[in-house]
Amino acid sequence: MYRLLALFALLLLVTATTANHKVDASPVLKFGSVGQDIPDLQFRLQTIGYYNLPIDTSFGNATRSAVQRFQKNNGLQSDGVVGPRTWAKLNKLTVNKIELSMLARVIYAEARGEQYKGQVAVGAVVMNRLQSSKFPNTVKGVIMEPNAFSAVKNGQYWLIPNQTAFKAAKEAVKGVDPTGNALFYFNPSITSSAWFKSRPVTKKIGNHQFTL
Repeated sequence: MYRLLALFALLLLVTATTANHKVDASPVLKFGSVGQDIPDLQFRLQTIGYYNLPIDTSFGNATRSAVQRFQKNNGLQSDGVVGPRTWAKLNKLTVNKIELSMLARVIYAEARGEQYKGQVAVGAVVMNRLQSSKFPNTVKGVIMEPNAFSAVKNGQYWLIPNQTAFKAAKEAVKGVDPTGNALFYFNPSITSSAWFKSRPVTKKIGNHQFTL
């Protein structure tokens, strides 16, 4: 009995700690803030062209200016303070270092034999899904969603991506989308899925057809 109670108490402690960690994962940041959350913010802003200085751990004038421009261009209050709404928008439109690597992995695994435009297109599909309410709201969630990408299922996702895949990933994050806002793609010479073939095709790039 006592062991069960102790185990239950431990589970409560872990749950509380995890919940607190999630709450603290995206703290409010503003001019004068310092710490390890600043590099993540600056990297995200850098991936979409708002921040061009070396990444550091201080929220200075350049970071505030970048935040304000991002907020203004995305319908947010342009106060330079990174609170929940700004973080939410950043998480929809940008990636951190780990997520950029994940995006490059899926591009390399799914499209390394395609022309460069086709590789950017695969990255764009991931970013389009990230911004759609029909899919998970994290890059990891989008990529790891069951049966979402064949390369994850067959293990090729774990291949090491090359620099071209990283370049394509960065372009996709910046908003380059040669697919016409596609949410899916398939190779018609490989797939036998009637569902895919029934979807409206937005673009054909290399061996892939992109659909809504």
